[in-house]
Amino acid sequence: MSTDFLQIAGKTFVVFGVANRKSVAWHIARTLEEQGARVIYSVRSEARKKSLETLLAGKPVFICDVEHEGAPARLAAEIAAAGHAPIHGIVHSIAFANYSEGLKPFDETKRADFLQAVTISAFSLVEIARAFKQHLASDASVVTIGISSLLVTPDNYGYMGPIKAALESASRFLAKSFSADPATREVRFNIVGAGPLKTSASAGIPGYIESYLYSEKLTLRKRNLSTREVADSAVFLLSPRASGINATTLTIDAGLGGNFYDAEIIRLAMRPEPPADAGGNSKFQ
Repeated sequence: MSTDFLQIAGKTFVVFGVANRKSVAWHIARTLEEQGARVIYSVRSEARKKSLETLLAGKPVFICDVEHEGAPARLAAEIAAAGHAPIHGIVHSIAFANYSEGLKPFDETKRADFLQAVTISAFSLVEIARAFKQHLASDASVVTIGISSLLVTPDNYGYMGPIKAALESASRFLAKSFSADPATREVRFNIVGAGPLKTSASAGIPGYIESYLYSEKLTLRKRNLSTREVADSAVFLLSPRASGINATTLTIDAGLGGNFYDAEIIRLAMRPEPPADAGGNSKFQ
């Protein structure tokens, strides 16, 4: 009996975005390799490559800083020249936002910060898809990592909310665009809409830990997602077993998106404030 249910053994995937062992991209890559696939790694700089020497020892690692125009095209050419084509799947797990000045109201977002973030976090998917188009297998799958809801407006996520919306929309438009070419009609583009995770990227979001703990109380199981759960969903979308899924967001959030009226959260939110004395101090202090 065959154990290759996902049918990805021996196939080649390019993974963007490994930063460390906590990265969604790393968990995806590790699962792909566990299933017998070959993974090509793309990191943003020589410094990042150096920091990952131990983690990625013996693996093919290329450098591509997607902030710079033309970088994905050069990467695709290098990977093809190294004999790694055809590519059966691409993982886009790249996001960046400049929070160096701390939290600001959304209307105070700086043009330079927004354009840099949208270039790296969203438009990079378009450039990567275009660069690799001629090197993809006819039934290749492209998966990007989004967020579980584009309707919520967390103060501490700021302008990354609209940028993640742009990423999700770009993925769908790429699916439509590729379908117009008979050579790439079967290539799929999908989004994993991930709930809150403990990653190095999320650690850079101001006030994230409070949001993370709050989200955990809203999950139906009262336990937040593991990065591996999100990665496994991405690997499924990369596989031929998901051949009927295209231009779609697969939401992975442990049920928090449908549990806004959790009884315990309501009880805590509606608990009356302790009465204060004449000096404004709580009597229960």
